[in-house]
Amino acid sequence: MGTVEDPGVSSSQKLTLRGATFLGIGAMVGAGIFALLGQAGVYAGAAVWVSFLLAGLMSAALGYTMVKFGVRYPSSGGLIVYLREGYRSRRVVGAAAWLGYLTAIVVVGAMVAVSFGDYAADLFLNADPGGPWSKVFGALLVVLATWMTIAGPRAVDRIQSLIVVALLAVFVVFILGTVGGLHAHLLAPSGYPPAGDIISSVALTFFAFLGFAVISFAAGDLARPKHDLPRAMYLALGATTALYVAVALCVFGTLTVDKVIHYGPTAIAEAARPSLGEAGFLMMAIAALLATASSVTATLYASVGLTDALAEFRYFPPVFGPTSRIGRHGGLLITAGLTLLFVTVLSLGALASVGSAVSLAVFTLVAVAAFRMRDELGASTSMVIAAIGVSVVVLVGFSIDLFINDRRSFWVMIALVGLALIVDEIWARHVESSHPAQPPA
Repeated sequence: MGTVEDPGVSSSQKLTLRGATFLGIGAMVGAGIFALLGQAGVYAGAAVWVSFLLAGLMSAALGYTMVKFGVRYPSSGGLIVYLREGYRSRRVVGAAAWLGYLTAIVVVGAMVAVSFGDYAADLFLNADPGGPWSKVFGALLVVLATWMTIAGPRAVDRIQSLIVVALLAVFVVFILGTVGGLHAHLLAPSGYPPAGDIISSVALTFFAFLGFAVISFAAGDLARPKHDLPRAMYLALGATTALYVAVALCVFGTLTVDKVIHYGPTAIAEAARPSLGEAGFLMMAIAALLATASSVTATLYASVGLTDALAEFRYFPPVFGPTSRIGRHGGLLITAGLTLLFVTVLSLGALASVGSAVSLAVFTLVAVAAFRMRDELGASTSMVIAAIGVSVVVLVGFSIDLFINDRRSFWVMIALVGLALIVDEIWARHVESSHPAQPPA
């Protein structure tokens, strides 16, 4: 663990800086900008652009802690390796591992695949969102993304780069085409909700940035992780934040808050109609397909390093690792199978909030670990404390808001944490009884 470069892997097979940056952008953009505008509007109204800006800044602070860990421990195990080094506690890391895996990988991948299915069913078959065809298209995407991930990091690099370049070009056309027709009164601060509501919405818009963690899993595939990892992280977060803010301004400056909430995932496409016509709607629908396809691929790619590390450290059963009975891609295949299961039963509403809040809790644990190891990592104390403080404020505020306004989602979140603790406890006892002389961590 922690070698800068694997001598058994040629540099031609490594992930490039461009590829890692595009991998992060692709993971983030597909994860939320299409699905979350309407839901974020419920909390923040026309101030969603502020919410995205704050979420981007918070992600950058958390990304700083991951970069410091990644440079010190360049590994495809990503944040699990960081938690392991930071806590040396099997219980803490094990519970966080199950939580992170279930939310940041399986739930996020399934939600984005379902969003892809909705757009594909509407675009190709004029079918209603959430119907059988949405499930079919979503499942097909998971299968294709799994196949591409098996092809290796260079294949992911090339395809993700092509998708992200096309996606960014489409968004530039959308922004330039709509910015001239914005209605200033729709964005007037006098119509913004209270600051507390905007702060609460940051935990939800943070969901659109969850893909930044994917870059940490790419550290083991980078030829020069100390040079490339920080640049990939900050370039991806900077570009994505700027894109989200611009898109939010264009959408909420074109449509009323009520209309954005009503249109939900297709709000961006609807916002393109007034200035770009039906061609604009079609263009943004295709962009949604590209974005969601890119995000699912990046999420499954991240699952490979994650499950390999979890199996190696015995936080997960060996079937998730490269020595799995179902082959060296066992972890990827299990993740794809679980994602397919969620695709068939998932509702996009409440789980966006739950997945975002639980993932933020896991990332906050990484930031606390960075504080504990700040001298060894060469991390700025003030930066790490800022990352922890902002994350805790947003997480607590959002949890309180869920308890007051969406009690069902709040208890689902608590149940998910409880499930992770129970599963980890059962597996930990099995490992300890099987290897009494060799504790797992």
